[in-house]
Amino acid sequence: MITGHATSEGTAKFADNHPNVAKNHFKQFDGLTLSSIGIGTYLGNPDDATDMLVRDAVIKSTTLGINVIDTAINYRAQKAERSIGKAITQLIEKNKIRRDQLFVSTKNGYITNDGDVKEDFWQNIQNTLVKPGIIKSGDISSGYHCMTLPYLQDQLNRSLSNLGLECIDLMYLHNAAEGQLHDMTKDEFMRRLGEVFKFYEDQRKSGTIRYYGMATWDCFRVPQGHSQYLSIFEIAKIARDVGGSENGFKFIQLPYNMHLDQALTMRNQIQDDMTFNIFEAAAKLGMGVFTSVPLMQSKLLGPKILPEFGELTRSSHRAIQFVRSTPGVIAPLVGQKSLSHVDENLELTKIPVLSEKEFSDLVNELSS
Repeated sequence: MITGHATSEGTAKFADNHPNVAKNHFKQFDGLTLSSIGIGTYLGNPDDATDMLVRDAVIKSTTLGINVIDTAINYRAQKAERSIGKAITQLIEKNKIRRDQLFVSTKNGYITNDGDVKEDFWQNIQNTLVKPGIIKSGDISSGYHCMTLPYLQDQLNRSLSNLGLECIDLMYLHNAAEGQLHDMTKDEFMRRLGEVFKFYEDQRKSGTIRYYGMATWDCFRVPQGHSQYLSIFEIAKIARDVGGSENGFKFIQLPYNMHLDQALTMRNQIQDDMTFNIFEAAAKLGMGVFTSVPLMQSKLLGPKILPEFGELTRSSHRAIQFVRSTPGVIAPLVGQKSLSHVDENLELTKIPVLSEKEFSDLVNELSS
C-alpha cells in the first residue's frame, strides 16, 4: 500500500515542476494546489485492453500538468480503480511523482460486481456481499444503491485495495439522492446521511480518507419542489453536527457544461431569504466543486454545436475552457483514454483560465 496523501507542500511542488502551463492553470483550495482540469475514468469496457489505456492516460496526464484523478468503485466494475492504482504505482516506482503531489478521489454507494471475476453480476453480488452478511434483504434500493455502513465500509476497503493506497484524498457518496429518494422520505434520507457522514468522519480520524463529499446528478440542479432536490446548506449543517466546524465535507461533484448549465443558471439554493446557484452556495460554505461530463460524453464535439470564443479552434477546448473558467469550479473531470485525446485536451493547460470578468463578459456575449 502506498502511504501518504495530497499535501500543500506536495501539490505546490507538482505545480512548480510544470512551469510550461499557464500561470493560473493551478487553483488553490484548502491549502492544496490542484490542476484546473482533472482526468475522469467513467467509460470503457471492463477488459484488460481498456485497463492499459486508462493506466497510460493517467500517466500521460500527470506529465502534462494534471494532478486531479477521479474514479468510482463501480466504474468498469472496479477495474477503473485498479488501472489508476497501477498508474500511480508505476509513476512512484519510477520516481516520476510523489504520492503527496496527487489528489485522488473515488466514490461508493452503487452496487457493483468485480470485473476481474468471471461470474454473472448477481452471482458475484451473492458471493461477495450477501453470503458474508455485508448486505441483507432491503438494503439495496430500486436504484441499485446501498448506503448502509457495513456496505460502505466494505467498499472503502475494496477501493483502498484496488487503488493500492493507504489513504484516499476524497471519498464521495455516489448519487445518493438519485439512488435512494424513490424509496424513502427525505427526512429518513437526511437521517441516514448523518450516519454516513459520521462514518466518514471516523474514517478521517483513522487516516483512510482525508475529505468526503457528495457526487451527484440531479439533486443540486433541480427546482426546490423537485422530489430529488437537496439544500447544500442543510447538508452542510448535518456535517457540522457530526464533525464540528472542522468537518471533512468539503467537496461536491455535479454535471455541468455549456448545454447542461442548470448549476450556473438556476438559483435554487436559499439561505437567509437569499438565493444562490449551487456554485455560489458552495463557495459561501467554503466548499470546492468538481464537475462531470464537460464534453457530454463527446456529444458536444460535433461541428457548429458550441459557439466560438477566445480564438479556441477546437470544440473540446471551448467546452473545457468554459467549465474550468466558471467561478466556483475547481476542475472539470475529462474522460480521456487514447493518448492522442490526452495530448489534444491538455493543450489547454497552456491557455490561461478566464478571469471572473472575462467569464462574465463571455456569458453575456453568448446570451445576447
